[in-house]
Amino acid sequence: MVTTATPAAPRTAAHPGSGTGPCTAPAERTAPRAHEALRHLGPNWYASVMGTAIIANAGATLPYQLPGQRVVCQLLWALSAAALAVLLAARAGHWIHHRDQARAHLLDPAVAPFYGCLSMALLAVGGGTLLVGRDLVGQRAAVAVDAVLFTAGTAIGLLMAVVVPYLMVVRHKVEAAQATPVWLLPLVAPMVSAALGPLLVPHLPPGPPREAMLLACYALFGLSLLATLLMLPLVFGRLIAHGPLPLLLTPTLFLVLGPLGQSTTAVNQLADVAPLSIGSPYAGALGALAVVYGVPVMGFALLWLALSAAMLVRAARRGMGFAMTWWALTFPVGTCVTGAAGLARHTGLAAFAWLAAALFLALVTAWLLAAAHTLRGLSTGRLLAAPRTA
Repeated sequence: MVTTATPAAPRTAAHPGSGTGPCTAPAERTAPRAHEALRHLGPNWYASVMGTAIIANAGATLPYQLPGQRVVCQLLWALSAAALAVLLAARAGHWIHHRDQARAHLLDPAVAPFYGCLSMALLAVGGGTLLVGRDLVGQRAAVAVDAVLFTAGTAIGLLMAVVVPYLMVVRHKVEAAQATPVWLLPLVAPMVSAALGPLLVPHLPPGPPREAMLLACYALFGLSLLATLLMLPLVFGRLIAHGPLPLLLTPTLFLVLGPLGQSTTAVNQLADVAPLSIGSPYAGALGALAVVYGVPVMGFALLWLALSAAMLVRAARRGMGFAMTWWALTFPVGTCVTGAAGLARHTGLAAFAWLAAALFLALVTAWLLAAAHTLRGLSTGRLLAAPRTA
């Protein structure tokens, strides 16, 4: 039962394609017609691509590697790439055949932030192509694919980081009580670019091209970090002043881990390639920044993880059902895995390696739950049915 404030109108479009938005429930349990399924396929579905790709990326960078682990990562990367291709085609059809609904999504403050997921899905699959996909497609093809996906993802991420806040200011009628972690999504996308851009640095010509990429990634890091610091007080203030989120929105609390884990990942990844890109004394200073920044932020991430987990248990006890918001339990946790792995690499402490492994187990568990329920919802048509007001 939802007892707190819900997103502003139009509410029936909230969390499109989920069939169970913050104030919606599935209109029917039978499979919808094809055109109706396409009509209600929202941008939040890209979160499933992100959540799948991050397992491949995190698994490939874990300090501990088990026999067959890389093969599993390759399969998950291939699955995420296939899912991305299908979703890109489906979303293109959505814009072509249901432009009115697409515009309504942009004008809905509960849905518009999910447009940042497109950028992160492109970036996550692109990064995975270089990390594990190269074993299947070859080094040259992997670099080319990642370059294209990184460029497109970064451009879209920067666009959404401007467009969505602009719409929130001039078109969306929102109040402080409506603030949710979903608002962070378009602001986190540039941080994903900052974390995955370093993978391309060794493949650039030495000298100015590498330095330009390095500094551009730090600029993306700063852009996303400062924007997130502006938005986070609104989210936390809403929780303190207005109480818990609606049950189906509770998993979105884990979205706050995204900028925390991803920024830690970014500074560690950038420190790895700094000696290849920039001279002394900056390379050494950037290496120190990875630890000086990453350790405190990881500490706060663990605090927020504990708070979010407690709220999730509370919501589950009160009857929280499945919604596509469950995918919020995957990608953000995955960024903490890569962040902890980076700190283990730069500090040499086994504690961070064990932390990365423990978080990875939690990530895999969350992915299995979200994937199983998503497949079940797709098979029955519930997730693609038109939402209605609960």
